[in-house]
Amino acid sequence: MRLYCATKNPGKLREFVAILGGVEPLPNLQDIAPPEETGETFEANAADKAIYYSRFCDEPVFVDDSGLAVDALGGAPGVYSARFAGPHATDDENNRLLLERMHGVENRACRFVCVVALARRGRLISTFRGEVEGKLLNETRGPNGFGYDPLFYYPPFGCSFGETPAERKQEVSHRGKALRELRGYLLETGNR
Repeated sequence: MRLYCATKNPGKLREFVAILGGVEPLPNLQDIAPPEETGETFEANAADKAIYYSRFCDEPVFVDDSGLAVDALGGAPGVYSARFAGPHATDDENNRLLLERMHGVENRACRFVCVVALARRGRLISTFRGEVEGKLLNETRGPNGFGYDPLFYYPPFGCSFGETPAERKQEVSHRGKALRELRGYLLETGNR
């Protein structure tokens, strides 16, 4: 059995392959129009995307929906993390807007959240959730990772995810936790 993922994000794809091994991008993904993300939760968006993409092949497909939830912003950017500064925003633009919104705010508590949804032939099989707690920095630090990694300070490491080597980050990251849950499920059910 093959396992496909539906992501055009090269950073996510690297993490998927590093944690799960023989994952392949969904064939012809570049030709498939992405679905609208209308869910109000990570679970809803991940499930909708997985069901949608799973209709384009016969094998299982997984999709993740993830982002940063900042306590002082009521959980924002949340499900809008990738498009916080606009529909085609870059990581730098999203980070700048977040820093602007958090200027002078004392409460810096935040968490990364990831929900991985697994579907096959238009039917949701299961979802897997991972979270990691941290603090929002006042400026970006480190060249590693992607998205909000350079702003996410992880106290046990004493540095940002942007300063953390990929392998070490994956041991504790939200996406790493969700993907390891998916891997355990696949092994337990004999699908991998």
